[in-house]
Amino acid sequence: MIHNVLKDVKVVLASESPRRKILLEMLGLKPLVIPARIDETLTALLAHKQAMLHARSKTDAVARFLDHDALIIGSDTIVCVDHQNLGKPNGKVQAAQYLRMLSGRSHSVYTGVSLRYQNRVLTDYERSTVTFDPLSEAEIDAYIRTGEPFDKAGAYGIQGYGAQFIRKIQGCYFNVMGFPVNLFYRMLEDFLHD
Repeated sequence: MIHNVLKDVKVVLASESPRRKILLEMLGLKPLVIPARIDETLTALLAHKQAMLHARSKTDAVARFLDHDALIIGSDTIVCVDHQNLGKPNGKVQAAQYLRMLSGRSHSVYTGVSLRYQNRVLTDYERSTVTFDPLSEAEIDAYIRTGEPFDKAGAYGIQGYGAQFIRKIQGCYFNVMGFPVNLFYRMLEDFLHD
């Protein structure tokens, strides 16, 4: 169990995502939150590589302030549809554009996870597929008015109002929420038992 494996380890979350913090707390951890201030501009990299690069950059940025006995967790989520990477929307217009792109279709959600502990680093990713119902302009406008889309990759949250638009998910629910719990567990097993 994760809380037993990490009971004597200082855990640091290099992210200001409230969802990631909640998921770590659900696992019995009490992470210290130190948001990494990195450039999360999306490039032409494949989505999974971009997510892993951002996750690794977050752990690297925070590691400068901590001793090597802290387990630093970096994570980044990117939505991909039609080979186009979608991060957090920059406003209402882009949020509506993203939601129109996702409407009535399937898309991939990639979350990169990077762990740094005692000068060792392990980085990996998880992929899930999400299928949306068709969305009307009225539904898109109403959803944007909730404010939920603005701090989430792809402009929606599976754990909030956005859940009502999701017809199907293949893969890890927690990955779509922003932190793939099972991947984290498997990475810890590999990382701490080498």
